[in-house]
Amino acid sequence: MRALLASLLIVFTSFSSLAESVPEELPPLDPAYVGVHGMVLMNKSSTIFAYHLPLYHKPHDVQLLYKLDVKDVALMQLVRDNDMVTIKPKPFNLQRLIRGEKVALEADVYAGHFERDGMLVYKNVTLNFAEKLYVRKLDKLEPSSKKQEYDVVSYRKNYKIYIHRLQQAPSYDHLIHIDVNAGCLTKFNTSSPVPKRTELQYKFLNCGTMKPFYFETEDFKKH
Repeated sequence: MRALLASLLIVFTSFSSLAESVPEELPPLDPAYVGVHGMVLMNKSSTIFAYHLPLYHKPHDVQLLYKLDVKDVALMQLVRDNDMVTIKPKPFNLQRLIRGEKVALEADVYAGHFERDGMLVYKNVTLNFAEKLYVRKLDKLEPSSKKQEYDVVSYRKNYKIYIHRLQQAPSYDHLIHIDVNAGCLTKFNTSSPVPKRTELQYKFLNCGTMKPFYFETEDFKKH
């Protein structure tokens, strides 16, 4: 009898372990999010980040930050040595990144903005999107205001990326890297709803070692 109970317990445990190991089925992808999703590449030391260039409308209405797995030294140097490097991936469904998938995408790499006279440097480069760090859907935006708010992404000890929470137009997109967080404010007032970059950098002046990542106003002047 004891042997039978032991056998049943083993079988039950095996089925339970199997059930736990089966991954949860994800909902189907929304085809409305298929498109050419341009991104800006940024670096801190040897770490490369990709930030989706958001807009107010589908399929681009998402603020999204990923860490890439990059082994290509030439690409690292390109991102390090230029004020702006952007990529133009082949069309794909952005929801794959929204839900945190590890994805390999083919993309053209530009020095400068790929839609604003950027120079094509590499064609059809494979980029490995390794880890989702931040995502925010632009569906419930606060009215345009002088009151600004930033979300904070921590990815290593004392390493943080501050991301401005886009508001309704007019607004601005802004990412800044801080090495040591010495009580940085995440909410503050500015002189206008779309302040100059220099004013924003002054707001973070006492936070620690600062590296401006990205600043954009043109795409957020109107819906």
